[in-house]
Amino acid sequence: MKIIFMGTPDFAVKSLSKLFKDGHIILAVFSGADKVRGRGKTLSFSPVKQFAVSNNIPVYEPSEMTAELISELRADLIAVVAYGRLLTQEILDIPPLGCINIHGSLLPKYRGAAPVQHAVLNGDAITGVTSMYMAKEMDSGDIIYTNETAILPDETSEDLFNRLSVMGAQLLSKTVLDISAGTAPRRAQDHQNATYAPMLTKDMARIDFSKSAKEIKCKVRALVPWPVAEAEIAGKLFKIYCVDITDNKINEPCGTVITDNKTKIEVVAGEGTVIIEKLQAAGGKILTASEFLRGNKLK
Repeated sequence: MKIIFMGTPDFAVKSLSKLFKDGHIILAVFSGADKVRGRGKTLSFSPVKQFAVSNNIPVYEPSEMTAELISELRADLIAVVAYGRLLTQEILDIPPLGCINIHGSLLPKYRGAAPVQHAVLNGDAITGVTSMYMAKEMDSGDIIYTNETAILPDETSEDLFNRLSVMGAQLLSKTVLDISAGTAPRRAQDHQNATYAPMLTKDMARIDFSKSAKEIKCKVRALVPWPVAEAEIAGKLFKIYCVDITDNKINEPCGTVITDNKTKIEVVAGEGTVIIEKLQAAGGKILTASEFLRGNKLK
C-alpha cells in the first residue's frame, strides 16, 4: 500500500518502522519542524525525521502541507501517530482509503495530547491503544481496533510510553492490512463518555503532601520524564523521580520529614507516608536516598 506517514516523537518511530518493514511504500513523512538545541545551537531532527532520512524517505514540515501536495503524492492512505496537529477536512477527504490514527488510550477515554500521562496520574489500572479513522474534531473518529494492557504498579509514563509504542505499531500494522483487504471494522465512539487529557505543564510539578501517599506516587510516576515532580524537603527543593509508599500513621503535620540521615527519607502525607527513593538537588545528579545522605544531612 502507498502511505503518507505523519508523526514526530519517539512514540511514532516504531509505527513508521513497522510499516516500512511490512513492505508498504512510504511516499512521504510529515514531521515537526527542526529545532535548535544546546549551547552550540545545533539543528536537530525529530526522531521520526531521523528514521525517514536514514531510509531515504522524503520529509516535509507541517507548514509545507497543502491539499495540492497531498493529492500529488497519490497515497492510498494517511497514517498518523503522535503528530500533534489536526488535519483539515479537505486533507482528510483526499486518500481513497481514508486517514487513520493510532492513539495511546482506549478511546473515548483520554482524547488529547497526554493520554498516557493522565492514565498514570489518575491511578488507572488499564489503558491501551486505539486505531481509528480520523475526523475533523480531535480524536473523535470511528474506532477500528483497540488493544488493552494493565498499567504496572511502579510503571512511569516513560515506561508505559515505550510499551504502548510497540503495541501501537503492531495495531497499526494489523489495521492497515485489514483496511487493504476491506475487512477492517468500524464503530462510532460514545461521545458522551469522552474525557480529555491536556498537555502537562510545569505548574503541575509541585507535590502537595496533604494528598494521600497513593496520589503522590501516581503523580511522581506520571511526570517522568517531564516535567518531573518537585518537592520541598527540609527547606530545599528537589526533583523526585521515584517513591514508595506506606500506610504508616504518624502524628505529625503533612510534609514533615523523618530521616535517619543514612538510608531513609520518609515524608508524612495526608494519608500514609511517602518514601523518597530517587531525588535530584538543583544542579546535581539523580541519586538514591542512600547516595544523597552520604554527603548531605537533612534536619
